[in-house]
Amino acid sequence: MTAAVLIERDFAVPDIRCAGCIAKLEQGLLRDRRIAAARVNFTEKRVHLSCLPDAEMPDLIGAFTTLGFEAHPIGKTPDDADPGAETSRELLRAVAVSGFAMMNIMLLSVSVWSGAMGATRDLFHWLSALIALPTVAYAGRTFFRSAWRAVRHGRTNMDVPISIGVLLVCAISLYETATGGPHAYFDGAAMLLFFLLCGRWLDSVMRDRARGGVTALLRNMGTGAMVIDGGGRSRWVDATVIEPDMVMLVAAGERLAADGVVVGGSSRLDLSLLTGESAPQAVHPDDRVHAGTLNLDAPVHVRVTAAGGDTALADIARLMGEAAQGKSRYVRIADRAARLYAPAVHCLAIMAFAGWMIAGAGWHHSLLIAAAVLIITCPCALGLAVPAAQIVAAGALMRRGVLIKDGSALERLAEVDLALVDKTGTLTLGRPEAVDLDRFDIGIKSLILALAQASRHPLSEALTRGISAGDTRPVEVTSLRETPGFGVEARWAGSIVTLGRPQGGDVGDALATELAVDGKSVAVVRFADRLRPDAHAAIDALRGEGLDAMILSGDRAEAVAPVARALGLTAQTAMSPQDKLAAIERQAGLGHKVLMLGDGLNDGPALAAGHASMAPGSASDVGKNAADCIFLGDRLMPVVDTIRMARRTQAIVRQNFMAAIGYNVVAVPLAFMGLVTPLVAAIAMSGSSLIVVGNALRLKRAIR
Repeated sequence: MTAAVLIERDFAVPDIRCAGCIAKLEQGLLRDRRIAAARVNFTEKRVHLSCLPDAEMPDLIGAFTTLGFEAHPIGKTPDDADPGAETSRELLRAVAVSGFAMMNIMLLSVSVWSGAMGATRDLFHWLSALIALPTVAYAGRTFFRSAWRAVRHGRTNMDVPISIGVLLVCAISLYETATGGPHAYFDGAAMLLFFLLCGRWLDSVMRDRARGGVTALLRNMGTGAMVIDGGGRSRWVDATVIEPDMVMLVAAGERLAADGVVVGGSSRLDLSLLTGESAPQAVHPDDRVHAGTLNLDAPVHVRVTAAGGDTALADIARLMGEAAQGKSRYVRIADRAARLYAPAVHCLAIMAFAGWMIAGAGWHHSLLIAAAVLIITCPCALGLAVPAAQIVAAGALMRRGVLIKDGSALERLAEVDLALVDKTGTLTLGRPEAVDLDRFDIGIKSLILALAQASRHPLSEALTRGISAGDTRPVEVTSLRETPGFGVEARWAGSIVTLGRPQGGDVGDALATELAVDGKSVAVVRFADRLRPDAHAAIDALRGEGLDAMILSGDRAEAVAPVARALGLTAQTAMSPQDKLAAIERQAGLGHKVLMLGDGLNDGPALAAGHASMAPGSASDVGKNAADCIFLGDRLMPVVDTIRMARRTQAIVRQNFMAAIGYNVVAVPLAFMGLVTPLVAAIAMSGSSLIVVGNALRLKRAIR
């Protein structure tokens, strides 16, 4: 096979649940001669195939089915349906149904536990059956479907013993109820399903939140463009049909739908998509421009050089997908332990049944003991060891203004030893502020305010905020108008006054705006993107936690240097998204666990590739989707709080694992010896889960 003749296909595979599923898919799919390579994305529950051209879609789906997995082909557009969202909704409905049923059955069981006998006890058992059996049929579908597919294709997974245990308990309970027996265990079945579904739903929600980065990024591309033909006629075309050598007319306020070269007009573009730099950049004929960037000032003609999947924006999206794919290999401790769970439990239950049958206990008693073994070994405590701690930690951090999108991010945050930080919008506030307004008298500030408040330009808005904060009132002006690319003009006291780009003076590359009266400069106001108020303290605290820090910025060296000097950090500047991604890979190759902090669209691939990542609440949609955590407000110290909480969380997780293992060491022998009924097993299983949850609740006080 040669790479030149291969085609790429992507499939959604909802039943990818653990490391065993990954290995089975990546190895088993290669047995089909038409499949050259298979790679699983665990986070998104997707599989990417490289196939021969003769591979038909039904054949590829059949390859998944042969391995016991249901697969759905997915396309490349942002509007493709995401099956993950429906999975989460289905699980949430199942959690609600099982929780409601569990509470009602437990209420009925209280009377039985209190000593109800005869017909009263039988009535409560039948009422419990009427609630439990439909609940098990509905809420248990997630486990039953997965278990049936696995068994039908000659394999097993952790849903098989769960399904057997629930169905066996229900069958025994129904038999006990029909024969007037003293014990029924419908409450245990409902309780078992509720706890298991809670863990499954939380895991699904975390994965849903990790999916949106690439889609959000691609939606920043223009949806279409006004194309000029050879005769000078214009027509609007969709972005999907734009081709190289077409000429686009891009109006002010419009996003580019393709990469190209300016062939007519001059303007300024917002390039934060690619560079992260907040200052607009002037473009003139022969300058290269990119899809997704925003034209700010005036119309320009752009000859298309790349469209669709060949644009720089699409390249960034691919980098994000590849970076997330690499991170999808991360397998949590609970998943690794779960690989041994199913065969071990099956063996224990069979041994218990066979042993007691040989001992002469009879099939009914032997089956009860086997069911108790299945239930008591249910890995609820083991399964909750990680998510319970993560959920409590996430709640505590949320109260401090940090949003955790992916629970496993806390595990990775606890391991970081190097912070790579973007400048604009991360170390700084990401919004320009006038730095020298106090040197102007009240008359000049009133005139500036009169012009600035009529514009939505970022510098005008910064002037309006800065001057209005001092209770300055604007003067009266007339004939007010704004010219894109030039600024605001008005008449005042018989003179023409303008506020716009400086036409002269020594302002260098600094952000600045000029007030002129009758063409004569009166005032030049400079702007700066200020550091976050606690940036120094946060960087010092990171060093105290054992993390080195370095700036990675798309800004020019002269814009980054003052920030680097102020914080005592080294800096790499003028970096593209690919450069940042390469820097992270170099550091990872040196053995570092990298924490990436960034906010811009250009930081998306780097945020996805870091061992862990955080973005401020002011970040772009792409930055927030790609990051593991989001911190709100103007302070940087929440980053340090999150790292501290992550390390404390890992300590709690280790304690939870010890508690779960200890529970099994004690409980399994008792069940095996017939000293535990299915109800006691369900209570013990739930009790072990409560111990794990109670220990996790201590994280509420981990940071103050």
